[in-house]
Amino acid sequence: MDDKYRVPAIERAHLILKEISLHPGKLKLIDLSRTLVINKSSMYSLLLTLENLGWIEKETGETYRLGRELSRFGHAAVQQRNLNEAFHKEAALAKQRLGESFQLAKLDGSEVLYIAKEEALTPVRLASEPGMRLPAHATALGKVMLADLSEDDFNALYSPSNEPFAHLTVNSITTAHALKISLQDIREQGYALDFEEAVIGFNCAAAPIRNAQGQVIAAVSCSMMLPQWEQKKQICIEEVCQLAHQLSD
Repeated sequence: MDDKYRVPAIERAHLILKEISLHPGKLKLIDLSRTLVINKSSMYSLLLTLENLGWIEKETGETYRLGRELSRFGHAAVQQRNLNEAFHKEAALAKQRLGESFQLAKLDGSEVLYIAKEEALTPVRLASEPGMRLPAHATALGKVMLADLSEDDFNALYSPSNEPFAHLTVNSITTAHALKISLQDIREQGYALDFEEAVIGFNCAAAPIRNAQGQVIAAVSCSMMLPQWEQKKQICIEEVCQLAHQLSD
């Protein structure tokens, strides 16, 4: 890595967290300062910042252990990895049955972030690669996750003052009112449809993945060209909903 892009404070914080993880509840400020050769003033600032962020916790004996926020990050990372593995296992079977590609994504603000993909051998390759982002309101994946938001969270993302919303095709929803109507239908039917709203010539079905508390944490979808959609629409919806159910807690 080019040294000019390094951030020393983050590197020092990493060393502190690593040292605390190796000796939970045993190291005080002075111990960390001596071990890592960081002066006490800088160490105090680093520890205070990490504590305020919830990355570490100070115990009654002035020693430190890793904090709850890091535990939450770790749990989320494991959960994401497990979800990816389960998706590839189950979507591979659905792909064989339907002969079409499946995508896994999560909601990141007002965007859909694609996480994984099981691609079928079809004449046209989908552009939805892992890491790609699209406007949530213009995709079935995005809409099925937006449908789980509270009214306040929805209003924070979509304001009439920002209309018309960015559109991917002439069929994309561009107003908050139209989007709200669409989301109400999605809540009632339990899945979302996208009629050439993201890509001309393709329709899509998506269903939500829920955690043990019933909250939507991700979604799966299947997109296909219009001729195939006319033949497979119902079975596509069934496969997507079944896959989402299998991946939910």
